Amino acid sequence: MAKANGNRQGGDLGFEAELFKAADKLRGNMEPSDYKHVALGLIFLKYISDAFEARHAELLAEDAAAAEDKDEYLADNIFWVPRDARWSHLKAAAKRPEIGALIDDAMRAIEKDNDSLKGVLPKDYARPALNKVMLGELIDLVSGIALNDKGEKSRDVLGRVYEYFLGQFAGAEGKRGGEFYTPRSVVQVLVQMLEPYAGRVYDPCCGSGGMFVQSEKFVLEHGGRIGDIAIYGQESNYTTWRLAKMNLAVRGIDSDIRWNNEGSFHKDELRDLRFDHILANPPFNISDWGGDRLREDARWQFGVPPVGNANYGWLQHIHWHLAPFGTAGVVLANGSMSSNQSGEGEIRKAMVEADAVDCMVALPGQLFYSTQIPACLWFLARDKSNGKRGKETLRNRRGEVLFIDARNMGTLVDRTRRELSEADIQKIADTYHAWRGEKDAGEYVDVPGFCKSASLDEIRQHGHVLTPGRYVGAEVAEDDGEPFAEKMARLSAQWREQQQEAVRLDALIGANLRELGYDS
Repeated sequence: MAKANGNRQGGDLGFEAELFKAADKLRGNMEPSDYKHVALGLIFLKYISDAFEARHAELLAEDAAAAEDKDEYLADNIFWVPRDARWSHLKAAAKRPEIGALIDDAMRAIEKDNDSLKGVLPKDYARPALNKVMLGELIDLVSGIALNDKGEKSRDVLGRVYEYFLGQFAGAEGKRGGEFYTPRSVVQVLVQMLEPYAGRVYDPCCGSGGMFVQSEKFVLEHGGRIGDIAIYGQESNYTTWRLAKMNLAVRGIDSDIRWNNEGSFHKDELRDLRFDHILANPPFNISDWGGDRLREDARWQFGVPPVGNANYGWLQHIHWHLAPFGTAGVVLANGSMSSNQSGEGEIRKAMVEADAVDCMVALPGQLFYSTQIPACLWFLARDKSNGKRGKETLRNRRGEVLFIDARNMGTLVDRTRRELSEADIQKIADTYHAWRGEKDAGEYVDVPGFCKSASLDEIRQHGHVLTPGRYVGAEVAEDDGEPFAEKMARLSAQWREQQQEAVRLDALIGANLRELGYDS
């Protein structure tokens, strides 16, 4: 059984990977899309039970009566777990044939006692098609997640396990997986660039909540307080919304995540709110978004988006929701940077001329589980004149857009997928911070082949196309110390030698063909 406290499974990724491999073996012939909810539901149940039991023990030591007071737990953002729903009870019954029904009963009991979890937890473990032996073995596996060798509490480890499992299931599901999961390295670029230290953080198509998890990590890693950010989101897929609610609960993140099947365009649940940071990975190039029913919407400040593509609907929805000094990072298909179809070029021009666009980043290919379509990042700003960031005032960036070409970054992690390294992410973020004039970020300089601060006049000369490759130019070749004349003489001689060798090989091939009777 995989245990979290062995030396080979400490705090590094090897632990999560090994645990997932063990869990995946138990899956048998079950589809990843179905098994995902089985495994993640149990991890969630273990998490809230561990958190409850730890607090329960503390309260028992202080006051036995307080240990049974539900409000004592809610005050610490800990879910109340009824006795028969606690992990110890389920672990003891793991080998019983009715274990599926016991898990379903536990999920219902937890929802009954915790309003924020109503309708969120999976409750179909008793279905006949679900192998109960596999279920018992999975309970045993999850039971092994406890303190690791770095001293992290089981609830912290479980949060990491939940996040890792989400990514692995997304990879196994391919295109469908991309609907609920944005690759971690892409999210980290957005978070490191926007630096959501404080204020309201929003995602209008939040999937399983990865943007929020990484935002919370950023705050904690930089000495901030998680209570300084408020999390808001919306998701139209009910199953995915449930994953997000569990993902955030496992992390102990208080949030306001709304669901309706109409989506953010047609039923904007948070229409009257404005946000300091917006991070989003909307579905690319959606054609059936119902744009024909939204021709007169107030959000279309830069032009009515085409009925056949939602990209510029998303950009304008997000910009409309920005607070006076808010910033946004949006993942979109590369075509959004240059398309002139159905008025998209005019909308893009209006956004640039209004100084709504702060920065454009071209990403390398093969980053996403769901598509091979090349993607880019749009960074929008409500006010580029001083860009207040907490107590800090950034430089006036009006009339400028930063272009970053990161297409050559990243490394392949398997045959089909690439990831950006920590160093790649830091380089991109540091460049943006220096350009914005952040304190202690250093002085910004254009780097040929990588980044360029372009004026509005330069962008106009390119017809308001925002593809970074048009602006950053070619990378400066390294000087190898060989004088130009000597290099040309050497290369010319090498070329002549190769030509002579080619003639010799052609003659040899012709002679061989004639000998075989294939002379034409």
